Amino acid sequence: MSEVIQLTAQDGHQFDAYLAQPKEKPVGGLVVIQEIFGVNAHIRGVADSYAAAGYLTIAPAMFDRIRPHIELGYEEADVKAGLEFKGQVAPEQAMLDLGAAVAAVAAAGKVGVVGYCWGGLLTWLAATRVAGIAAASSYYGGGIVNFVEEEPKCPVIFHFGEQDHAIPMDQVETIRARQSGSEVFVYPAGHGFNCDQRGSYEATSAGIARDRTLDFLSQHIG
Repeated sequence: MSEVIQLTAQDGHQFDAYLAQPKEKPVGGLVVIQEIFGVNAHIRGVADSYAAAGYLTIAPAMFDRIRPHIELGYEEADVKAGLEFKGQVAPEQAMLDLGAAVAAVAAAGKVGVVGYCWGGLLTWLAATRVAGIAAASSYYGGGIVNFVEEEPKCPVIFHFGEQDHAIPMDQVETIRARQSGSEVFVYPAGHGFNCDQRGSYEATSAGIARDRTLDFLSQHIG
């Protein structure tokens, strides 16, 4: 079962979040963080898939600080718009929203975070800045290298594509070197390889990364 609920961040900002519930008692909570395309059909599907795996899953609408109901596709114009929207949300604001999302599913038990693209960066920042997170799985987060000296408060794994036009492999190696306590996985794929609605989708890599994420979550959440 899924529904859209409303959350309130510590600064009073109210925003939507897509909540997907498992059929049985949840093994824990999970926050799924959007790409630059909003909480669109793909992200809702990702949330549903993790709910099916047993997690009480929430996908906060990170663009609601700009305006509600922003959902984009994957054409060139959508990418341009998404990048502009991303630039209007300060990391500090995003952390407040993610803190509210973590709290919303904390009754299910320990809480993990999984994020993609912009959400991959926010996953890393949440792991270093937001309380109450037990594990974080970051997918192709551009800009992580700019915050690589921050210290995570929970175990973190990273997923990158070796053909990613936006994240050069030297940045990936910097992350691997500076965060030696975290596993960094590299796949024969490009940016966005997890999204089956994008031309860069790579099914084998997506499946392996998901299995690794589920194993990682089970180790640290339940």
